[in-house]
Amino acid sequence: MFWEYVSPYWAEVFLDRWCTRVMISKIEPMEKVAKTLRNHRELILNRFLAKKQFSSGVVEGLNTKVKLTIRKSYGFRTFKAAEIALYHTFGKLPEPQLTRRFY
Repeated sequence: MFWEYVSPYWAEVFLDRWCTRVMISKIEPMEKVAKTLRNHRELILNRFLAKKQFSSGVVEGLNTKVKLTIRKSYGFRTFKAAEIALYHTFGKLPEPQLTRRFY
């Protein structure tokens, strides 16, 4: 029911009441869940402030691209080389100028 709310105010009220009832119930695994929800309360309620304008598809695509770039840079010996590969992938940066040209 929580995700069906449109108003951030009523979603907040529902979340607070639910967490309070769970804490009163003394069910230990559920208390753990309620504590986690309380710790991340602001981030959870941001979804309602954004009014469902954003989807997690962008983040998932970004994560996939990062994993693919890191997999491609497997043979690099330093983290700096992998970091540069990420910069080139996401920023479409030009190749750095070298002191020598290799043909």
